[in-house]
Amino acid sequence: MSRSGQRTASSRPQQQRRARHANNDGLIPVLARKVREVEAKAVDGKKLGPTNRTKFQVIAFLMREERARAKTDTELSDAARAEQLKRLDGIATILAKTAARDTSLISLLESEAPPTATAQKMRRDWLLESGTELSPDDLIITTERIAPKQESVIPPELAEKQVIPQSVRARQLSNPFLAPDFSRGAATAPTPRRRLDSWELLGPLFKSFEYGSGGQAASMDLPPAPAIDRYSPPGLELMHHQARFVESVRLGHRSFLLADEPGLGKTAQSVLAASVAGAYPLLAVVPNVVKMNWAREVERWTPHRRATVIHGDGEGLDAFADVVIVNYEVLDRHLAWLSTLGFKGMVVDEAHFIKNLHSQRSKYVLGLAEAIRATGDPLMMALTGTPLINDIDDFKAIWQLLGWIDGNKPTPALMERLEETELTPADFGFYAAAREAVIDMGIVRRRKIDVAADLPSRRVVDLPVELDDDLGRSIRQAEKELAARLVAKYERASAAGRPDSFDGDDEAHRRHLIRLVAQSELEESKSAKSGENVFTMVRKIGQAKANLASDYAAQLARSVGKVVFFAKHIDVMDAAEEAFAARDLRTISIRGDQSALARQKEIDAFNNDPDVAVAVCSLTAAGVGLNLQAASNVVLAELSWTAAEQTQAIDRVHRIGQEEPVTAWRIIAAQTIDAKIAELIDSKAGLASRALDGSDVELGSEDSVQLAALIHVLEEALG
Repeated sequence: MSRSGQRTASSRPQQQRRARHANNDGLIPVLARKVREVEAKAVDGKKLGPTNRTKFQVIAFLMREERARAKTDTELSDAARAEQLKRLDGIATILAKTAARDTSLISLLESEAPPTATAQKMRRDWLLESGTELSPDDLIITTERIAPKQESVIPPELAEKQVIPQSVRARQLSNPFLAPDFSRGAATAPTPRRRLDSWELLGPLFKSFEYGSGGQAASMDLPPAPAIDRYSPPGLELMHHQARFVESVRLGHRSFLLADEPGLGKTAQSVLAASVAGAYPLLAVVPNVVKMNWAREVERWTPHRRATVIHGDGEGLDAFADVVIVNYEVLDRHLAWLSTLGFKGMVVDEAHFIKNLHSQRSKYVLGLAEAIRATGDPLMMALTGTPLINDIDDFKAIWQLLGWIDGNKPTPALMERLEETELTPADFGFYAAAREAVIDMGIVRRRKIDVAADLPSRRVVDLPVELDDDLGRSIRQAEKELAARLVAKYERASAAGRPDSFDGDDEAHRRHLIRLVAQSELEESKSAKSGENVFTMVRKIGQAKANLASDYAAQLARSVGKVVFFAKHIDVMDAAEEAFAARDLRTISIRGDQSALARQKEIDAFNNDPDVAVAVCSLTAAGVGLNLQAASNVVLAELSWTAAEQTQAIDRVHRIGQEEPVTAWRIIAAQTIDAKIAELIDSKAGLASRALDGSDVELGSEDSVQLAALIHVLEEALG
């Protein structure tokens, strides 16, 4: 159906299905009869005629419409819904078998296939035959000219999988039409034949990055940073290298391969770039492990903008937000509405994930990028510290994403830059000039060591992650049960009344009871042999974060080299080592049961063997006395109970002889007690800074982190 047809159709099911029949004379029996008629014609390899092809198309559309209605109809019982979906599956099976006999029918299964007046009339007649009440608008057959069919972003096999969150429907209803871009439709003079038109250019362009560097870094010239930082919100300040990138966007550049090393703030640069370019709504396609951090960075650097994160089928999505964040894993089911929302910018984080042009993930992302570029002059950014992993051809998907190449040839923008060199691949100097031409399209690459003056010598960066699997749900349930147990203890203690000996008002007595209950729970937890308590809960959180943390550490290892991975529990270390092995990353292990000789052998291998990528270390066993300065990145997969233990772990890398700024990436399970523990650890670190370093940070509580965490759980439960 055309887009206008889809918009009309999306509002029809609720109107059309008001009159459902208790007997078996609804729409499904009509569709079942019609699909059998079509099936009977597609025998012995015969091609269907025009009438039956139209029938086939209308059956497919009405089946999808009826399926969507059945899934959302609150008046249907679960049994009735299951029965209707089962019968619709039977119709879908017959359609598929028929299309297998006549493969020319497959294109008619696409939701974008344009309807003819005959198809509209047939649809109307069948609905009337089924007993459906139609509105006056539905009775009118339009013969308006349909625009030429565009290549659909949605592969036919994903048509049934598409979901339209309720928030998106609300946005479509509030503003169903995108403002037209007349500039792209204007007639243009045919491009004159150019000197390079007969040359195969992609091969030479890729080779130019292998042979044409001349020792020069692959980074475009950026304008100087403004003397005054007008981009950052109050309380934050851009680093010099970040400000230069944002200034380039402000001056009009619109496509970038931002290949800065991890730890240099690519996310913040992208968020502010969208702000100065006015590239809203902005689509951010990111790995699952960083999507919560993306939302936090949007709100941190552009507090006047709203971010929304797509989880699963889009529950809780705010389609009116300025920035829509989606992870690669759920992209396939949201292609339909993402491709039509009217994004004015797109960011693809860890863009090396799409290096394989033949993977489904790459096809989805590139299809969306093409749809977004077709709407005007959007801001397009690919972020990756490792644009090349296997070979130089890894550039191809990223260049296509950014609109620098189209299939196997440069797009006009890049071709114009190549023409300006006045060289061909047969000329001496072409490779260096061609490499510079591609870089000027928007490649930006800075290393930590290049901008060390911008960076603090050591910093901790929190990466909040969403635990949306079964283990994550069980953790949240365990937290609820813990809170309920604490509340029950508190209510029993409160019912006993306030002793006469207590010196304080009611609020003081309340705080006193909360502390006593939390202290009691902590003592019971320490001596418990089984059952759920704060310690088992934290261990479960570590297990749930293991794969996400190891995934991020693997990304770091691929992009910047050696990484130190810290965990508290052996099973988390085991899971991480398995994950690294599956990614062909060599590891060493530092554990408490090793002899001194074995441990030193592992340390030497990490520091001296270039093939060893990750040191997997126990927080308690490897927190002191080790030198792991071959790395400048640390991943803290689990949190310690003390600020000192965390600091000692980071100091295995941040020590004399370290030539690069050190970044510790702390993986935090959002919306769990993990986040509160991180906050409490930071307060303890602030206490040490005040006592030892003369810092004026605010003093926190003197309670242990475990006790303070339990107090927090109880206070939250009591409201």
